[in-house]
Amino acid sequence: MTPTDYGSLSPSQKELLDEAAKAMETAYNPYSGFFVGAAMRTSDGQIFTGSNVENAAHGSICAERSAIVRANAEGYRHFTAVAVIARGKDFDSTIATAPCGACRQMLYEFAQLSGVNLEVILSTTQKDKIILTDIEELLPLGFGPSDLGIDLKLFR
Repeated sequence: MTPTDYGSLSPSQKELLDEAAKAMETAYNPYSGFFVGAAMRTSDGQIFTGSNVENAAHGSICAERSAIVRANAEGYRHFTAVAVIARGKDFDSTIATAPCGACRQMLYEFAQLSGVNLEVILSTTQKDKIILTDIEELLPLGFGPSDLGIDLKLFR
């Protein structure tokens, strides 16, 4: 994991993080009041965003999974990077927000499908503390479809 700041990001990384920040503001979070935005970059450079969506049964769709599902619905499954940013209802995050375990698993599976070690950009609300990492570092010894001998060519 590499700590950095917004000014040190590449233009591509800044764009992805900025799109995640826009998506963060569309969160539907009446129960937690926690806003999360994610942006996924496809292998051909397109960006798909997602935000967290909660419900009264206290189930939640996280921003990262929301972005993946949105891209998948449009026919895109090959990703190179994801950016994640969050804030509270009445406070900014002071540490970079990382994906939950379920999101890490889904990101890992789509990284296997994509044939890449997915770049992960984690940020505080103000983009003053950023961590650059990858899915293999966030989910060491991950287990996915390739480990089960599934022929992913059918889904590429």
